[in-house]
Amino acid sequence: MSACKDQDPRIHAIQSRIRVVPNFPKPGIMFQDITTLLLDPKAFKDTIDLFVERYKDKSLSVVAGIEARGFIFGPPIALAIGAKFVPLRKPNKLPGKVFKQEYDLEYGSDCLEMHIEAVEAGERALVVDDLIATGGTVSAAMNLLERAGAEVVECACVIEIPELKGKEKLNGKPLYVLVEYR
Repeated sequence: MSACKDQDPRIHAIQSRIRVVPNFPKPGIMFQDITTLLLDPKAFKDTIDLFVERYKDKSLSVVAGIEARGFIFGPPIALAIGAKFVPLRKPNKLPGKVFKQEYDLEYGSDCLEMHIEAVEAGERALVVDDLIATGGTVSAAMNLLERAGAEVVECACVIEIPELKGKEKLNGKPLYVLVEYR
């Protein structure tokens, strides 16, 4: 599901605020830079508002944000819908016992961690990040939440790169994006 297909007038402004940086962080990568979106308070607010409008009546109790840019979008969404925010961190950033999930990236591999006690069995969760490319990171986030017993209801990203087919790694879970980069 893509908001850009809904013709919401806010989408064009959001899309126009995302800078594309060629060959970053490696040659051949077209990096989608959301920092320019964050510099525009209206476009940033519209981004959060579009997600809140979608999720406010979905009975979610968890918004899980993927480090680092999921930490920008996840907390305001969680606050607005009355859910807790669960940070999904890079390795060795969380004290105490954690679930770990390794995954492949478009340009390497990595690992996500989540506190074992962050989510209770049966909680309804939303996974949030800025972008889905190959789907490895979002899939790893889903796996962490499901291992803790949560039900992942949907995944939400500001940007999708459809040609990289990341959606295919989500095992049929719905993906909601605001902007598609082609």
